[in-house]
Amino acid sequence: MRAGTRRVLQRLRDYESRNVTFIEADGSWPIVWERARGAAVWDADGKKYLDLTAAFGVAAAGHANPRVVRAGQRQMARLLHAMGDVHPHALKASLARELSRLTFERWGAGRAKTIFCNSGFEAVEVALKTAMLATGNPGVIAFQGAYHGLGYGALNVTHRQYFSLPFRRQLREFARFVPFPRRSADLEAVESRVGRLLGRGEARTVLVEPIQARGGINLPPAGFLPLLRRLCREHGALLVLDEIYTGFGRTGRWFACEHAGVAPDLVCLGKALTGGFPLSACVGRAELMDAAWPPSTGEALHTSTFLGHPVGCAMALAQIQEIGARGLVERSASLGQSFLEWLRAEVRCARLHSEIRGLGLMTGVELRLPDGRPATDATLAVVKEMLHRGFILLPEGEAANVIGFTPPLTISRGQLRATVRALAEVLAR
Repeated sequence: MRAGTRRVLQRLRDYESRNVTFIEADGSWPIVWERARGAAVWDADGKKYLDLTAAFGVAAAGHANPRVVRAGQRQMARLLHAMGDVHPHALKASLARELSRLTFERWGAGRAKTIFCNSGFEAVEVALKTAMLATGNPGVIAFQGAYHGLGYGALNVTHRQYFSLPFRRQLREFARFVPFPRRSADLEAVESRVGRLLGRGEARTVLVEPIQARGGINLPPAGFLPLLRRLCREHGALLVLDEIYTGFGRTGRWFACEHAGVAPDLVCLGKALTGGFPLSACVGRAELMDAAWPPSTGEALHTSTFLGHPVGCAMALAQIQEIGARGLVERSASLGQSFLEWLRAEVRCARLHSEIRGLGLMTGVELRLPDGRPATDATLAVVKEMLHRGFILLPEGEAANVIGFTPPLTISRGQLRATVRALAEVLAR
């Protein structure tokens, strides 16, 4: 660890809450980001890295994408801040219209309406509020392994108890958790459990990630979303999709639900929406949103100071245009398939069992010990060794035994090939 990194990390030790940034005693983790462009990141000491995370999936069109940056800069010089739910600006209306066109209108489900938020978990909480207002039922069916954020509403539907247990006495705990299916054979149990909960009136909302990201890059069988759509229709319940991680081309379609041909009632969006500015959205069928939320009388039931921020809206419109103009959705599908094939052909570890899975440019390599237990220590060692070699990766899953790959959709074939070669060498050791 050189002087630049050491100085910043010491300042964080002194002034940031110790529960935020994990700092390894030997200096092997973390690096301090200085700048980024495309799929490359430079740290505070000038070392260059290849980012296989897109900074939590945000930089879908590449870090510091010129079109997106220019849009933000122009907007900052023109109107840096507006007044959320009071005096609007034109870009908020334009982005709401664009999200309607990109989601429900493309899906053949009619016009959509949007409530803008700042972060992903806020979009989830708006969806929970919408569902409560629309159904009058507080119950929500969520899935084991789910991660929907850490706000006090979202904590109720995030499965991992590590996040919720310290605050349990303040939580409503309105979620019923059902196993997330990994094989077609699991669907019968899902149908039985979800159908029973809906049938008994314990819930009128089903909330699900089409692919679990932080849960371990978990892909359900093809019939999962159609099954949930049918059950919701039969019981008069709402289907809410959390596409915060999977949206905007990540899985090789604009939205992951399109692989199954399923349109939800509400969809939560964020991360890659702007390419780097804090902005998220809950988008729903217009008739549902109108039935749930009363007309404004001058005091909105849900709002925030930075609602529909003009800089975020400008960047989101540019980001959507860039993803479409450069064919990044199609690129994610084809390049992701090649990446999956390279990993399966070349990545081996004699002392560990590995499972490689993914869709588009959302891929996971799960490592387990010979007895089937999660190989957590080995996974973390691999991630750290890859960082030492210049590749930024993250461990995923409750046991942190899945190496996750969610790179910018602009990453090159050569950069992915180099990643596979480096990972194969590290695992072979």
